[in-house]
Amino acid sequence: MRFASFESDGDECWGRVEGDHIVPLHTIYPTLKSAIEADALQTRELIEGGGDPLSLDQVSFLPVVTRPGKILCVGLNYEDHRLETGRPDVKYPTIFTRFADSQTSHGAPLMRPRESEKFDYEGELAIVIGKGGRRIAAADAYDHIAGYSCYNDGSVRDWQSHTIQFGPGKNFPLTGAFGPWLVTPDEFGRPNSQKIQTRLNGAVMQEAVFADMIFAVDRLIEYCSTFTPLAPGDVIVTGTPGGVGAKRNPPVFMKPGDRVEVEIDGIGILSNSIADD
Repeated sequence: MRFASFESDGDECWGRVEGDHIVPLHTIYPTLKSAIEADALQTRELIEGGGDPLSLDQVSFLPVVTRPGKILCVGLNYEDHRLETGRPDVKYPTIFTRFADSQTSHGAPLMRPRESEKFDYEGELAIVIGKGGRRIAAADAYDHIAGYSCYNDGSVRDWQSHTIQFGPGKNFPLTGAFGPWLVTPDEFGRPNSQKIQTRLNGAVMQEAVFADMIFAVDRLIEYCSTFTPLAPGDVIVTGTPGGVGAKRNPPVFMKPGDRVEVEIDGIGILSNSIADD
């Protein structure tokens, strides 16, 4: 199953994606997050019910989960990316946070802040937590996943490098794209051989399979849930492969008029233009 959040006639809505249409479901549960909290994504009323279908080109997408309680991001989780950054071997995941208002959606522009000209792409897999918990064992981690989506962890590199803390470079408004939709585990499977690819103006910049992660999804959930309780609708963004713009020679940064795409096998394409804030 695939579910998306969207805006229609100024209202926040969500629904079930079927081909090139979306079936509204917000009259059953007001938001996708509330349906996840109710553990309802696999119920008959959401699989078969809903309002009159809308064409996908009639709606404006919103971030998959519009107001997650937590967005936990993972750095240095692919060996080729760790090597290109010159960072030492890591024994534990590198975790930083994003704020919900730093996110934007599929089809909307990513905003390059006026304070920087070093706006970089980072294609990633996002996990949305279904069943919450604390100290979740890796063996049980997949039972806590509501689904998967694409993420572009847009990075303001000069602000990211002000100190050893990543936060400022990761939280400018409308710099992280999340979408286009949530794909449930029964359709996506477990992240392993699926490919992720990031393209800038059609050129392939990043490519990997999820088996290349240093810390797999189950380990990330175990680690994160040890230091903070995970709740339904929380998001874990699992890290980016090598090939980021800042480490190319010469560096490649996103600029207004560019188009960046993150494609994941079994999910689809998250596409955004770039604009100046």
